[in-house]
Amino acid sequence: MKILFIHQNFPGQFKHLAPLLAARGHQCVALTLRAKEPANRNGVRLVPYRLPKRSGQNLHPWLIDLDTKLTRGEACYRAARALRDKGFTPDLILAHPGWGESMFLNDVWPAARIGLYCELYHQADYPHLHFDPEFDKGDAELSRLRIRMKNLNNHLHAPIMDAGISPTHFQAETFPEDFRERITICHDGIDSAVARPDPDVRLTLDDMPELTRADEVITFVNRNLEPYRGYHIFMRALPRLLVERPDARVVIVGGDEVSYGPRPPSGQTWKQVFIDEVRADIPDADWARVHFAGRIAYDDFTRLLQVSRVHVYLTYPFVLSWSLLEAMSCGAAIVASDTAPVREVLSHDDNGRLVDFFDGDALVGEVCDLLDDEAARRRLGEAARATVLARYDLQTICLPRQLDWVSQIMDGAPV
Repeated sequence: MKILFIHQNFPGQFKHLAPLLAARGHQCVALTLRAKEPANRNGVRLVPYRLPKRSGQNLHPWLIDLDTKLTRGEACYRAARALRDKGFTPDLILAHPGWGESMFLNDVWPAARIGLYCELYHQADYPHLHFDPEFDKGDAELSRLRIRMKNLNNHLHAPIMDAGISPTHFQAETFPEDFRERITICHDGIDSAVARPDPDVRLTLDDMPELTRADEVITFVNRNLEPYRGYHIFMRALPRLLVERPDARVVIVGGDEVSYGPRPPSGQTWKQVFIDEVRADIPDADWARVHFAGRIAYDDFTRLLQVSRVHVYLTYPFVLSWSLLEAMSCGAAIVASDTAPVREVLSHDDNGRLVDFFDGDALVGEVCDLLDDEAARRRLGEAARATVLARYDLQTICLPRQLDWVSQIMDGAPV
């Protein structure tokens, strides 16, 4: 087959599927903003395209999101048309529609089958709105209207989608019924051969002493440090946690940008906002045991999870981070928020510990309890890894299911 991949940050969620399909002899091409020059990567031909420069426009604020997606959709359409004019006609298009890029591809290749990565449909009420009252700003009724407008992109894709795929039941169930009946539940997959326990692991990062399994290491990971992923909750629990655990080192991974939710006050970062909030309550000697690692290479990230005694994962009811499952695959003892879709993955005291998202005292209590109980950490860590192997393993579970999904799309069979 000829297969076209669309993802603004390719490979994204197609990281494993695209190379596998190429290795099986399919001609795989990816239109992407990420590549600067044409290239071949893991058997996939990368075709870069660019966004046009546009002068400023006066738009209704609720239309800015759609305008951005239309800009990407038009640019991707033009790039797709150029591919078509050079003789490339895909049998199958696999796309993440979240940035609008795939909006007009059916107009270029009406006969192509289209599979979409259905990451999230924005809910105009709880839990996507009003989950965290601290960051509820403005008129609640108007917020619902604004959120509904964000789904215009989803609805523009609905007529062209032959099948969808979502990584969790929670994410799939955010979509209306006419979407859901076409969505297969399948996670992107965790490479358990890479994310695995290593009792002999040693980790050295800048401005940090070497860490091993002999050290009491508490880890917290976000792509970006922000409220949607509970950074504010963790930071507010930090003063007490450092007092309770005088030998612990706390390693915090994440960037300074905003992936989801509201932006911080102008000129600030959420990272610094909550450092400033708690710093006066933390003596210098204790603060020296807190390490902000920023964004780190994947090998170092894996070693960090392997060295972690307790890994903390907090999230609004939203998309599930790979980092939670990677920590589980490494055999870490997890303390996580009792929110969807975490509850699909973790059961309290079965393969992790769950706490109310907003209860910092409970968070500290569970972390300290596990740090004092090696047997419980071992039991929960082994059960966490077993969960990944049974339900989320890349090679034995997820890739085979994704290949079945691709075959069903091409066969025209219900998915």
